[in-house]
Amino acid sequence: MSMVKEPSLHSVDTLDDLDAVVCLVPDDQRPLQGGAGFLDWRLCGALSRALDQGFFSGAPGERLLLPSEGRVAPPKIFAVGLGAMKTVTALGLEHALGASLAMLEKVKAEHVALAIPPLPQLDASAVGGVLGRAFVSKWKQGRVVVLGEPALEAAITR
Repeated sequence: MSMVKEPSLHSVDTLDDLDAVVCLVPDDQRPLQGGAGFLDWRLCGALSRALDQGFFSGAPGERLLLPSEGRVAPPKIFAVGLGAMKTVTALGLEHALGASLAMLEKVKAEHVALAIPPLPQLDASAVGGVLGRAFVSKWKQGRVVVLGEPALEAAITR
């Protein structure tokens, strides 16, 4: 089962009973936008510091685990690199979601959230289609909450 929540501080604050959040992070989007930006705010800039210090850059294939330290309900926050925002393709998004799926299964997460940034070159139908095919349909453990534009809901459930 999945649901889409429009990114906001309120939606981040209502991620109760989730084991983990995955933020898909472009390497050229500063400050972070969408769900990742709101999560970073609640994490007192921990993700931004990792980016600023070069510990994580948002390059394709890159992954980072941050503890939430109780600042948000899910204890684990993962960042997965997407590469340059304007060049992210449906295939690149699919690879990032596949990496996310593997990480979450490895840590035995059950209920999870995905923070999907605005991707101007892909419309909601394309993003939702990839989300549905590459992640939501394969996630058998529990709930999936997507922090992204509301139009994704219809595209995911098709």
